[in-house]
Amino acid sequence: MTTATHPDFIPRHLTPMLREALADTPVVCLLGPRQCGKSTLVRHCDPDRAYINLDDRNFLALAQQDPEGFVDELPERVAIDEIQRAPELLLAIKRSVDAGRSPGRFLLTGSANLLQLPRLADSLAGRMECLYLHPLTEAEKEEAGGHFLDLWRAGKLARKVPQGRTPGASALPARLVEGGYPEACARGPKRARRWQQQYLQSIIERDIQDLADIRDGQEVARLLEYLSHQTASLLNVSAMANALGHTRPTIERYLGVLEKLFLIRRLPAWHNNRGKRLVKTPKIHVCDSGLAATLADLRPEHWNPERTRFGHLLESFVVEQMLAMGGWNDDEPRFGHCRDKDQVEVDLVMELGGQVWGIEVKAAATVQERDGHGLRRLAEVAGRRFGGGLVLYDGDVVLPIERELNIYAAPVGALWRH
Repeated sequence: MTTATHPDFIPRHLTPMLREALADTPVVCLLGPRQCGKSTLVRHCDPDRAYINLDDRNFLALAQQDPEGFVDELPERVAIDEIQRAPELLLAIKRSVDAGRSPGRFLLTGSANLLQLPRLADSLAGRMECLYLHPLTEAEKEEAGGHFLDLWRAGKLARKVPQGRTPGASALPARLVEGGYPEACARGPKRARRWQQQYLQSIIERDIQDLADIRDGQEVARLLEYLSHQTASLLNVSAMANALGHTRPTIERYLGVLEKLFLIRRLPAWHNNRGKRLVKTPKIHVCDSGLAATLADLRPEHWNPERTRFGHLLESFVVEQMLAMGGWNDDEPRFGHCRDKDQVEVDLVMELGGQVWGIEVKAAATVQERDGHGLRRLAEVAGRRFGGGLVLYDGDVVLPIERELNIYAAPVGALWRH
């Protein structure tokens, strides 16, 4: 057990919510992919708390052999890292909490989504709060406030041209290829790519076996590589099965494993009672744009010749930035995508405060009037609930598209410049 803090901590916008949860909840679980910064955040947030890592074989063996005895011997306030490696502990933690419900007693972290694991989902119902930590957002990298959602909804996005950008040069490709894992961000492009490759291989070799009885993890790796070329597309399990030579049930099982490890996400289709012509198929997104770029062999110099592929990568990037920001909000939004039978779509739909908001993502440096077509359609379907829409593009200024409907174009950089 250790109580050390991390010397190179990057402030995380989830910190206030983590501290609030520890102040009134017996068990708090911080979930997110491996190496996204969970352990560092835990040590920073409460450096005096005892810390146990179940990646340590000695601790893991003790926890598996005698979970109740293991928990009984723990200090009053403890952090247990990689809790998914010893699911036996959760029933012992439940028993311990029921005997004494002091707030913030157990701070758990998990690199697999415990709520999707059948044995664990109900173990601590009513006793545990789960928070989700994403890889670093651009707002966190820039040490910006992360107030984009509030500014957008209040109509306060800056309309002036930022200084310092070289005409014709885009900073987006480098951001997309870098991704958000702290270790990758601390390296140059070549070394970051190497780290991402090693990271994925370690996940395949170790974590998949903890979650599922899969004989060949490389088959799951093949699916993830396939998805890196399909990110931001409608989910088509049959096409995946045909392309990879597997059955639909096998592909569904592999998708489930990748979701539990926070490597991909299914973005559900948004609909309401008025949207009878809306497609109900989810979209599939690779969560970290850096991992997706490495798997798809996309580099910053490919920005112009591979603009369509980068456009899909940019959409997944924006989705993850928005979902992370939504997690910092006291009233967490619901997110989805929208597409109708005429192929008119909105990349991201957000429901918050009884209103519906839409975002379209464009990799272009200019905006045209037709780029707001999907947002206008969303406004028709949402009716009075429509709050407004944005076309995020690779430009510098906020521009009106449909003032009456509160639809504007804004730079992608607005997600972090404030």
